Amino acid sequence: MLKNLLVAFCPLLLLYPYCGHAQVADQQLLAEINKIKAIDNHSHPPKVVSPGEKDDDFDALPCDPLEPSDPTTVTRPENPQYLAAWKALYNYPYSDRSPEHLRELMQTKQKIMQEQGDNFPNWVLDQLGIETELANRVAMGRGLQPPRFRWVPFVDALLFPLKNSSSASETPDRKFFFQRETMLLRRYLKDIDRDALPTTLQDYTTKVVTPVLEQQKKNGAVAIKFEAAYLRSLDFGPTEPLEAVQQVYAHFIKGDVPLKPDYTRLQNYLFRYIAHEAGRLGLPVHIHTGGGCGSYFMLMGSNPALLESVLNDASLRKTNFVLVHAGAGAFTKYVNYLLMKPNVYADFSEQTWLISTRKLSETIRDLLEWYPEKVMFGTDLYANTPEINWEEIGWQATQSSREALAIALTGMMQDGEITRERALELAHMALHDNAARLYGWGQH
Repeated sequence: MLKNLLVAFCPLLLLYPYCGHAQVADQQLLAEINKIKAIDNHSHPPKVVSPGEKDDDFDALPCDPLEPSDPTTVTRPENPQYLAAWKALYNYPYSDRSPEHLRELMQTKQKIMQEQGDNFPNWVLDQLGIETELANRVAMGRGLQPPRFRWVPFVDALLFPLKNSSSASETPDRKFFFQRETMLLRRYLKDIDRDALPTTLQDYTTKVVTPVLEQQKKNGAVAIKFEAAYLRSLDFGPTEPLEAVQQVYAHFIKGDVPLKPDYTRLQNYLFRYIAHEAGRLGLPVHIHTGGGCGSYFMLMGSNPALLESVLNDASLRKTNFVLVHAGAGAFTKYVNYLLMKPNVYADFSEQTWLISTRKLSETIRDLLEWYPEKVMFGTDLYANTPEINWEEIGWQATQSSREALAIALTGMMQDGEITRERALELAHMALHDNAARLYGWGQH
């Protein structure tokens, strides 16, 4: 009774913890939000594969081969949201996960996949209410075709042209990741008909880096992606003198292992070169920020505030940067402020399945109260187990995002910050219009 009285007189009791925070979404607003066809700014969808075929291109740095780490509460198989996903996607008639019922589920899934064939990825997007999904992949593949799927290739391999054995020895995770980057750089060289790296930095940038980026755009890329926080710190400053980094490249391209300070300076220069070229080509630069997979992940190096020297670089103001994952919970407060820069955007992907809907609503509200024109939705869905695969993760992430967005906007309405009309406008912006504007796709 006392609690009910306190809530009723909430405006008068500012110290009461329930005041000013929407605990449930306005149902009319949520119903409208559920109708919005979304643009998913960040995902890792698998391609359609033949029996026995493996999709090795859904991420440049896949996490499944790493030393296992415990999943968060939300990502554990017993999360009731996955049961709800089975019901919504596959008309699963049960409320349990018994082995016999899961076998029946898998039969249903296989039947739909066979019926849909190469259209299965589009079918999944239809179920999720997603109009367009940006696919972070090394290369696209069967079923992942525009306009429903748009390519965002990885470019970290271009940062590491020298011998990487020293960097790879820093953690077991990085040992595996640098092996992948070395393989990817070789693949990029082959794509542009080169069999070896040039001996000078100028030739490397003009005859390797630029042609790779230009080819990626020609092949349909709408942005490029850095996963650099898995490999090194996001501190890419200050601007390096050209002559000094030319000497580093010329000396160590011969095969010696570079010293870390020298190699870092070269990487810093290459990052800016890639970002500048991306701006010239009209490709936004996506950067992983915040926590990542792997029990050896170095969290502090993923702080988006470390990017300030890049984001404040006047020569890069024609390049748009997207802080993917909005700092992934640990650093979202920094992202709120960084959005003030005219060429900086953020999505709240990964947080969609990493934390609860309630906590996600707090992240979204923070972002919307700062710069709502810069905020975008993303699922960060990915290939997983046969029972809980990318479509279930996508359904959970999408549903959680829509409800969290409704909770955030409900609280803002209740606190008198926005009208109901403005709340719906902000919902359209976050789920669709901001991304459509950034990528030049028009708006509904």
